[in-house]
Amino acid sequence: MNAEKIKDYARLIARVGANVQQGQDVVISAELDQPEFIEALVEQCYEAGAAEVRVEWTHQPLRLLNVKYQTVERLGTVTGWEKKKMLYRAEKLPAMIYIESADPSGLDSLDQEKWGESIRLRWPIVKPIRDSMENKYQWCIAAVPGKAWARKVFPDIPEDEAVEKLWQAILYTSRADNDGVSAWREHNADLKRRCEHLNSLHLRTLHYKSSNGTDFTVGLIPQAKFLAGAEKTLGTDVVYNPNIPSEEVFTSPMRGSAEGIVYSTRPLSYRGTMIENFSIRFENGAVAEVHAEKGEDALKTLVNMDEGSKMLGECALVPYDSPIRNSEIMFYNTLFDENAACHLALGDGFVNCIDGFENYTLEQCRNMGINNSMIHEDFMIGSEDLDITGKTADGETVQIFKNGNWAF
Repeated sequence: MNAEKIKDYARLIARVGANVQQGQDVVISAELDQPEFIEALVEQCYEAGAAEVRVEWTHQPLRLLNVKYQTVERLGTVTGWEKKKMLYRAEKLPAMIYIESADPSGLDSLDQEKWGESIRLRWPIVKPIRDSMENKYQWCIAAVPGKAWARKVFPDIPEDEAVEKLWQAILYTSRADNDGVSAWREHNADLKRRCEHLNSLHLRTLHYKSSNGTDFTVGLIPQAKFLAGAEKTLGTDVVYNPNIPSEEVFTSPMRGSAEGIVYSTRPLSYRGTMIENFSIRFENGAVAEVHAEKGEDALKTLVNMDEGSKMLGECALVPYDSPIRNSEIMFYNTLFDENAACHLALGDGFVNCIDGFENYTLEQCRNMGINNSMIHEDFMIGSEDLDITGKTADGETVQIFKNGNWAF
């Protein structure tokens, strides 16, 4: 990929994604892929006004070694310096940028039970700090092609060609292959119009039905609204785009209001482990049964992380006719695949979906029905023939999706 396109993409992430502010600190999390791009991104953050940009490198083989050789108690310990670091960030509120490039199957051999237990041990310390930062800072997830990821997506061509082809796909689906800033301005305007229409309907339930067997109803929170694209920080009103790319219009449903079964339509890479061809059945609002042809143990670990991981935190509407789906590429990466199909998310809900959430406490928002969990994992259920109907507060049935696309 030529240097100018890399620079433009880095600028889009820094200025439209995270929207780095003058004098703000920035933290970038990245794998050991594409260091040249990370260098370009750091420079763009500084040019946007950052006071300090810190890069935190990650590496899947090290994660495997740590989980293999450390005890679960050590893995689950939050050391004093770690806690001070988290508290410092909660005070300074840096812009957080997460650059994805990892091998979708790079952690297939991870001991999921051990890793999950270590996260549960850390959670009582991590949770209150995370809650104190809720909606107060900008964050953005974007991607660059790692070699192993590129080989997974394009297995039949040489590695260098696969990386270049994945670069092209990332830029196209991220609306960054030409004037990304203008493209995102138009895209956000379209998403905003769709949210306004959905919010005007005062929906109380959504019913999903597809020929693959999906037949599922979820309840919605009366005080909740649909959101999409750009968001604002609480208190400072800084506009940012948390996901590049993003095609979804989403809301957080009523905790504990879900009945029926859904079937996956795309694989899910969960913590570096592939989960494929799976189904999830809900009873009385919570997961009652899961099955998967591949990665079933990882799926069971996911839904048993805590009480909230068995319930839904998000319902996202994505048309089948979207740039990512039209690319006809299976990315094996949730950031992209979730924006190719309607999806649900198990786990934590979005407090800012509550209308006027800034006037309520976090506890009040959760009492209204926002789910609370240590995880938030999207999985794709959209298909070419998916129909979604909504029931309004007045009892009227409204067609939301028809044959996989918007009905309006």
